[in-house]
Amino acid sequence: MKKTKLGEFEELVLLTVAVLQEEAYGVEIKRELEQRLNEKLSVGSIQSALKRMEQKGFLTSEFGEATQKRGGKRKRIYSTTPYAHRVLSEMKEVRAGLWESLPRLASDLKTI
Repeated sequence: MKKTKLGEFEELVLLTVAVLQEEAYGVEIKRELEQRLNEKLSVGSIQSALKRMEQKGFLTSEFGEATQKRGGKRKRIYSTTPYAHRVLSEMKEVRAGLWESLPRLASDLKTI
């Protein structure tokens, strides 16, 4: 795996962007993550993670069209890069390998 680090929260945000695709903008990312994690998150924490990942090359962004619903304000829509897909795939493999190395724990968790 490349030396660029991806923290746990960043990984969750990145996966959420990949899931949401064309709807991957700040408020919707926050809404999706809050629902999946069952906890409240700050907009700032999401925006900080998005900015860091864009700087690291995991994401790109562009402004969507202005809408009356948003008072003429445009959404910044995020997209994952091929680099992000590669890193996420590598992380999934590493995690799966670790789970497979813990057969007792893995089987105990399946019964929960």
